[in-house]
Amino acid sequence: MNNFYASVECMLNPSLRGKPVAVCGSVEERHGIVLAKNYPAKAFGVKTGDAVWQAKEKCRDIIVVPPHYDEYIKYSKLAREVYNRYTNQVEPYGMDECWLDISGYNSRDPETVAYEIKNTIKEELGLTVSVGVSYNKIFAKLGSDMKKPDAVTVIPKDTFREKIWGLPASDLLFVGRATERFLNRFCIRSIGDLANTDPQFLKSYIGINGIKLWRYANGLDNSPVMYSDYKPIVKSVGHGTTTVEDLKTNEEVWITILELTQDIGHRLKKLGLTCMGISICIRNEELMFKEWQKKLNFATQSPFVIAKLAYELFLQKYVWNNNIRSVTVRGINLVSDSAPIQLDLFTDQDSMDRQNKIDNCIESLRSRFGKEIIKNGVLLKNAWMMKNQAKLTMPTGMSNMR
Repeated sequence: MNNFYASVECMLNPSLRGKPVAVCGSVEERHGIVLAKNYPAKAFGVKTGDAVWQAKEKCRDIIVVPPHYDEYIKYSKLAREVYNRYTNQVEPYGMDECWLDISGYNSRDPETVAYEIKNTIKEELGLTVSVGVSYNKIFAKLGSDMKKPDAVTVIPKDTFREKIWGLPASDLLFVGRATERFLNRFCIRSIGDLANTDPQFLKSYIGINGIKLWRYANGLDNSPVMYSDYKPIVKSVGHGTTTVEDLKTNEEVWITILELTQDIGHRLKKLGLTCMGISICIRNEELMFKEWQKKLNFATQSPFVIAKLAYELFLQKYVWNNNIRSVTVRGINLVSDSAPIQLDLFTDQDSMDRQNKIDNCIESLRSRFGKEIIKNGVLLKNAWMMKNQAKLTMPTGMSNMR
């Protein structure tokens, strides 16, 4: 769906049509970047990811509107209902994109079906879509990006080289900025260049993903389109936040991590999972990312234990050259909470059992009386964090008073 967020806003508010519009996060909560823009705004050079001030500098008359996620979810679901009329192999790729496999459900010409879907979305939802038609998912995605808005692009199996090998390598799915920079170092600038590069050379520098990109460039993608009721395997459970103010001390980082892990522990319990590893991602005030992981000798779903281990990893790895803008914590290497786990000599199992009883008690209180019934006592030390607690992180709560 073309410029999805901005298109929904213009459809719901006709007075915005034809004017430069950008959907932006809250400047006050430091999410003030362009999430989506319409074509009039794009004509002024406004890009997704621009700061609000940058967008206004490029287009002084731009209209900035806040996101309405409930509406985006609503129209995303309505679009998928249209897609399901043609096949039950509908695999979402984000809120505004889907792959459809119609090969086993429709004997009609695929291009004709694509135009019919495009026109139906426009008539019933008032939104435009661009459709790529091809024999695999990678080229279908590429085709949907080649001509916008409100268009259909076909990439045939027998002539794909002539049609796409001249395009920039960055147009291929999964070629991000870092990969593009690497490819440019070796004068690999087009999809054709990538297709004609020795795959072992790519593997030696990029790893297994180098082989995958080589296969994609040569049209060898054979990944299936999943069915509408497919539920992917949960590989990690995480939660992150951009704080209202930059974090400047270890104590502030600890409070943030402890708050984030309340949600992680709750979701692990609901999923019946425990984690055998933790991961933290830190973004500093210059928007540079660092991520570290650590394997555990035991399985846990305890918010406090996950927070403690994540904080220890932070202390070991982070160098305070810059203040911190955002923190993300994830539980990784997930296993069933009913799976037998080999104990080791260095874990205090009695302490772990006591912590689990505390966590279960807190979980029971929150399920009966709501998340606000019990909080982290450490927040009382930091007035500004307490004041902005709802903005700091989505869930609130405490593991125990320490």
